[in-house]
Amino acid sequence: MVHSDSLNFDTKGFGDTIDITDKVTEILKKSGIKNGLITLFCPGSTDTITTIEFESGVIKDLKNTLERLVPSTIPYEHDYRWHDGNGFSHVRAALMKPSLTIPVIEGEMTLGTWQQIVFIDFDNRSRRRNIVVQITGE
Repeated sequence: MVHSDSLNFDTKGFGDTIDITDKVTEILKKSGIKNGLITLFCPGSTDTITTIEFESGVIKDLKNTLERLVPSTIPYEHDYRWHDGNGFSHVRAALMKPSLTIPVIEGEMTLGTWQQIVFIDFDNRSRRRNIVVQITGE
């Protein structure tokens, strides 16, 4: 059995981090699938989905770490071509990846106690975002 759905929401950009765990849980319950896999996919090139403890300190730590690894203040070749200033956003998203897969066992996602599913928008402006949610199993 395959159940497909989506999440849509507005973001602020600049590392805006949104906990989507409850919304994904709702979709899982609606699907009726008890054992299988949930795949979440961002059809965009400046955003990511990952897991992390959704706590303000660790969210800030991740933002600071990404700023050190992929600074927003240096020039990128992408910026020279498109003049949109979001080259850093594309690089961050490529490093973090656009999808996440979570096992489902007995109707529950196998997330750890302090592990939430988060969407991060790295772009340099606000946007309307979409996440594809596909659950396969029985």
